[in-house]
Amino acid sequence: MSLDEASLFASRPDANLVELDDALTALAAVDPRKARVVELRFFGGLSLEETGEVLKISADTVWRDWDLAKSWLYRQMKRPARKPR
Repeated sequence: MSLDEASLFASRPDANLVELDDALTALAAVDPRKARVVELRFFGGLSLEETGEVLKISADTVWRDWDLAKSWLYRQMKRPARKPR
């Protein structure tokens, strides 16, 4: 992960971790593999190749999943919070 990517989650550490967890849970409901890629890459520190080996998919597929997941999570985290009814 580059410093630019890491800065997405670093501006408000506590709040961002909660937001990231919520967004990652939502992503897992929509696309479990992409959520697993994020877990392995962001939290596990695995390379594209290592992640592909764990998931038994190509590094190119990991790259696509990683790229789409980051965009999806970013959009989820930037949404205004909904007020409970």
